[in-house]
Amino acid sequence: MASTSRVEPRVTCPNHPDAMLVEDYRAGDMICSECGLVVGDRVIDVGSEWRTFSNDKATKDPSRVGDTQNPLLSGGDLTTMIGKGTGSASFDEFGNSKYQNRRTMSSSDRAMMNAFKEITNMADRINLPRNIIDRTNNLFKQVYEQKSLKGRANDAIASACLYIACRQEGVPRTFKEICAVSRISKKEIGRCFKLILKALETNVDLITTGDFMSRFCSNLGLTKQVQMAATYIARKAVELDLVPGRSPISVAAAAIYMASQASAEKRTQKEIGDIAGVADVTIRQSYRLIYPRAPDLFPADFKFDTPVDKLPQL
Repeated sequence: MASTSRVEPRVTCPNHPDAMLVEDYRAGDMICSECGLVVGDRVIDVGSEWRTFSNDKATKDPSRVGDTQNPLLSGGDLTTMIGKGTGSASFDEFGNSKYQNRRTMSSSDRAMMNAFKEITNMADRINLPRNIIDRTNNLFKQVYEQKSLKGRANDAIASACLYIACRQEGVPRTFKEICAVSRISKKEIGRCFKLILKALETNVDLITTGDFMSRFCSNLGLTKQVQMAATYIARKAVELDLVPGRSPISVAAAAIYMASQASAEKRTQKEIGDIAGVADVTIRQSYRLIYPRAPDLFPADFKFDTPVDKLPQL
């Protein structure tokens, strides 16, 4: 039996088929813009169903349609919440409420909702965009439904998912930056990070010095010239294998220190360490590795305020 599809007829003005129709939501009519003929009625008003006055209380919510749909929750979170009764008809003779929310949300949905709120709070505190929040929420949902990290705190899993989402979206954050906005230790986030990658059978790109350079230099108030020099120094140091075993963050911090000391915009090790989240001694160790090859690390067009041979030796 052949299936037939129903095609909805297009509403047009019989006298002016190509004319644009104007929707009058107050009257619920569709009117021809050329001759004013009403060609359709009973248009659904998609506007708000209430009027707002300046003397209304801010806590008063006139909405009767509930929260927005959340596809990450079971049923899309299309639940009905029964408000607290105020009249005598809402209570029985013993004073108990007649209408109660017996089960407004499952325990799993409640746990995910709390995790989503925590993820949003953490992301807002370090100014992360919405696409990273959405990716983090999806990662958390996958991990939670697999039940592969039983025994781990949901806050720790959420923090690790945020770290992974940042890496996957190409805007990586350090473990210390995630720790600063969460209540979880760096060690616990690191453990959850490894377990999640194994459970989801996914991976993340290796971080490089260039992933952090622009953000660190911007937070330090350095100019574009110093940033480009620091990026060049860090890349050359890696290419020449001057910093084996060193983390990209410490190499980036050392490169910024060297570039700033050679320019007029000098920054101390402590200032750079506070922004990069590394200790002063870590910056010094990486700096000592690249200092002997300093003449080969600067770009050819760099304008020195301090000559290479006058740079700090530490």
